[in-house]
Amino acid sequence: MRAALTVVLVSFFLAGCRPGTASVTPDAPSEYIENRGSDTIVNLALAWAETYPHEHPGVRISVSGGGSGVGITALINGTVDIANASRRVKPEEAEQAQARGITPTEFVVARDAIAVIVHPDNPVGRLTLRQLSDIYSGKIDNWSDVGGEDRPIVRLSRETNSGTHVYFLETVVRLGQSDNPTLFSTDTLLLPSSEGIVNELRQNPNAIGYDGLGYVPADLKVVALAREPDHAFVLPSVATVNDHSYPVARDLYMYTAGEPTGAVADYVHWILGPQAQRIVSDLGFVPIKAEDQP
Repeated sequence: MRAALTVVLVSFFLAGCRPGTASVTPDAPSEYIENRGSDTIVNLALAWAETYPHEHPGVRISVSGGGSGVGITALINGTVDIANASRRVKPEEAEQAQARGITPTEFVVARDAIAVIVHPDNPVGRLTLRQLSDIYSGKIDNWSDVGGEDRPIVRLSRETNSGTHVYFLETVVRLGQSDNPTLFSTDTLLLPSSEGIVNELRQNPNAIGYDGLGYVPADLKVVALAREPDHAFVLPSVATVNDHSYPVARDLYMYTAGEPTGAVADYVHWILGPQAQRIVSDLGFVPIKAEDQP
């Protein structure tokens, strides 16, 4: 009779969007999956890595963050089995992968809304995308210009290796225009984690930041957004992501080097299934729809 299997979880923590590492190690010899990348996805990936071995004890999964760019670079270098990303692979990254004989294969594993957040004492409760672009590009420097008090605006952003930073730049700062060269204002405070943005917002009533919906705490204020001034102002939620009424929502990805096989293929298939997608909902992200699953 086989001995009972003990599952040991190493360095597993669910602090808001900080890079983490989980290693699920069975006693018996196992398949090993290395998973790295997006800090937006890391808590979700850690939860999957903790749950999966309960049903598949022969698999060991290691998860770490570092940013979407870090994960994709690791995939190109052949040091991970799965790269997590909160943005799509860039053309130059795809070229680098092809030069190494790797074709990144994309899987949409969840969806997310990017929530714009301010201090709860800030009276501003809604913004258009143009106003938000003008704030982050430095054209608007005072809250009074968007219906608030006469206070300077403190801009907070994720660092440049973050897929969330890249997505916000392309979708909000540049308004989705591929030929738009607008950049973040040079005085934007770049922070390494969602937790850093949240902590700064809690203590600074002049600040504005953005974060994945699943990482927004209840004690901060979420701003309703509109694509145009005459459009409805919409708050982020599972419903408004799925009906496409919230204007700053995105897919979240996993990438493998070519079509996955063996234990990696089984794991990805499980992530796209109902049990893993319930975890997506539990952590405040938006599960993929059944028709999007393979």
